Amino acid sequence: MSDIILGKFLLILSIVFFAAYLLAGIFERFKIPGILAALFVGMATHYTHINILLNEGVYRSLFEGLADIGVLFLLFFIGLEIDIKEMKKQGDDIILATVLNTAVPFILGFFAMLYLGYGWIIAFIIGLTRMPTAEAVVVPILDEFNLVKTKVGNYIIGAGVLDDVIEVFLIALVSVWIGEKSGAISSGKEVTAIAINVAIFISFAWIAAKWVIKPLSRWINLKDQNLIFLTVVTLFLFGGFAEYSDLGLVVGAIVAGIIMHSVFNLQKKGEQTAQNCVRSMSYGFFGIIFFLWIGLSVDLSGILRTPELTIILFLVAFVGKLIGIFMMVPMKKLTPKEAWIVGVGLNARLTTEIIVAKLLLDANLIDLQLFSALVAASSVSTIIVPIVFTILAAKWKSSLIPGFNNKGNNNG
Repeated sequence: MSDIILGKFLLILSIVFFAAYLLAGIFERFKIPGILAALFVGMATHYTHINILLNEGVYRSLFEGLADIGVLFLLFFIGLEIDIKEMKKQGDDIILATVLNTAVPFILGFFAMLYLGYGWIIAFIIGLTRMPTAEAVVVPILDEFNLVKTKVGNYIIGAGVLDDVIEVFLIALVSVWIGEKSGAISSGKEVTAIAINVAIFISFAWIAAKWVIKPLSRWINLKDQNLIFLTVVTLFLFGGFAEYSDLGLVVGAIVAGIIMHSVFNLQKKGEQTAQNCVRSMSYGFFGIIFFLWIGLSVDLSGILRTPELTIILFLVAFVGKLIGIFMMVPMKKLTPKEAWIVGVGLNARLTTEIIVAKLLLDANLIDLQLFSALVAASSVSTIIVPIVFTILAAKWKSSLIPGFNNKGNNNG
């Protein structure tokens, strides 16, 4: 890479980071997480010359690479804070929440597409795109309000991780269907391969946690810098292995964080310092890059091109997930406030439906109108969900954190 290219890229980053820094200062005064400033700066930048530059060749590769690493660090830090024992207590409830918050949007999306005149296969695929959750979008806000280790945090992260499994098989299903349509493949071998990869990854994680990571942590003194060193090795190892196995960065990052949680506990003296260091890297740089990337992906013009279809696709997913989660209120699994927070949080979406839409468009299986509507609906969710989630979290924080009133208003 030439010095000119690198220099230009760094100057572009300095401009958008500075804009995000200024806007974050305004947000913080209104008790809005500063990291959301990057989302709005990215949305504004989408309509400037900078967006054109960041979508050119090497600049695009650099920026997307940093955004992917941003996802890794954000979700690793969340995995680091996950209380496995507490999640196990709520395990059945989290599975139930996943089933309800995916089944209802799928059914609504399926019948909405049939009503609009699309074939049942397209209706089935589009219905599936209403199901997944991009928990990475709301996880930083959860952490900002100290809600990661609460009941709602466990629900959102737990159900979000299970949703990621659905995402993997959704993309695999679409790929197989496209392959069969084009004659490239004739069976579901790809789905079988992914199922095998899941089993291999689980085995790998268990062996690595018990027989590799912990012994390695004793290889050198667990000073703060060495703990961070081992953290980065573990994060890249699991992130890379999960991505290579077609399971995605999200699964690898969260599993790496959960595994490193036990290692951090071995170093009581430096645990908090190391966690603070990981948090600073995650939210001070990589998280900003990630939210800028989300903002740059938002195309508001798509809403204007296909407003009715966009609204329908957005509502069947948004309302469907809320209905699914609110079914747990009469079951006494969640309070109404918890259901609102979890329902809105699980409505975050970003990449999966856009990836699926692009695959279908490239294979000429959907038209440009439906593609634009899918991207626009994803963009609407990207804009609305973080804002609504932040408002609700700020308003109801005291009732969501056990003993909050006794501890006092910490951080939020």
